[in-house]
Order: sequence, then structure tokens, then C-alpha cells
Amino acid sequence: MDFSEIYHFLFETFYGIGCLIGLGLLISLIFCVVLERKTRSIYKNHEKTEDDWSLFDDDEEE
Repeated sequence: MDFSEIYHFLFETFYGIGCLIGLGLLISLIFCVVLERKTRSIYKNHEKTEDDWSLFDDDEEE
């Protein structure tokens, strides 16, 4: 199998493009999980203050 066959499969067929998209999603998911774990290990003792905000803030105080 030479480079032109691999190129043709990845960039000129539906299955190849699907493999590229799936591989990109998998790599980004792994990268996000690793970074999230690093962040949680760095800020494990962080307590919430009034200045903290959350993207999913359901505790609206009115």
C-alpha cells in the first residue's frame, strides 16, 4: 500500500473522511480529559467565592 492509496482513501472517500472526523473527535476528547484532570489536580482545594462564576449556574440568587 503506497501513499497515493492512503491519500485517496482518507480524502476522497466517504469512509476515509468519516475516519478523519472520528479520529479528530477522539483525539480532542482525550486531550480535553487530560487537561481537565490536570486542572482539577492543581485546583483541588479551591473553594467557591462570590467572584466565581459557572457556565451552568443554576443557583440564581434573586
